Amino acid sequence: MPVEPTFYYDFSSPYSYFAAHRVDEVLPVPVRWQVILFGGLTSTIGKTPWSLHRGAERDRRMRECEATAAELGLPLTWPPDWPLGTYSMPAVKAALVAEQFGRQREFALEAFRRGLGEGDDLTDLAVLVEVAEAVDLDAVAIEEGVESPEIRARTRAVTEAAQARGVTGIPTIAWDDHLVWGFDRLGEAAAGLAAR
Repeated sequence: MPVEPTFYYDFSSPYSYFAAHRVDEVLPVPVRWQVILFGGLTSTIGKTPWSLHRGAERDRRMRECEATAAELGLPLTWPPDWPLGTYSMPAVKAALVAEQFGRQREFALEAFRRGLGEGDDLTDLAVLVEVAEAVDLDAVAIEEGVESPEIRARTRAVTEAAQARGVTGIPTIAWDDHLVWGFDRLGEAAAGLAAR
């Protein structure tokens, strides 16, 4: 039986930010949005993202991201201490609370706008509450949810499930036994899904 197509993302990734604004437009079928804790995944699989290697190559890629954002008409403001400071467990947990209300996508888009768009701190619960309120989610549900053992366990579970499925980078579009990783490969994912 076909597995539901899934869009894996994390709030620290500029490529996830870009993909979040194109995935529903480019892909020929609806996909399930699935936030994961990318910092946890990379730690588990022993991968070091380019963003953690300070130097000329990192600077070049950051300038490329800025150019891509401009092409897409998106603001891009690097938050302080990016990316380590933006591997935000609270933001992932808040998105999983939003998922319980059927609003993970809406929460994610607003969180991206506030985080990578405006440079706000998504580890700050007050910011996450403002994000939730902007998409008509209950502030108390977010505040209580990010502290709940159930959401902490869910954060671990969705990240482990992504790893078990073979996800090693984000954004990834996954369906059946296919994985397509990268914002620049959304067209490839679209073609694959159309031929499914």
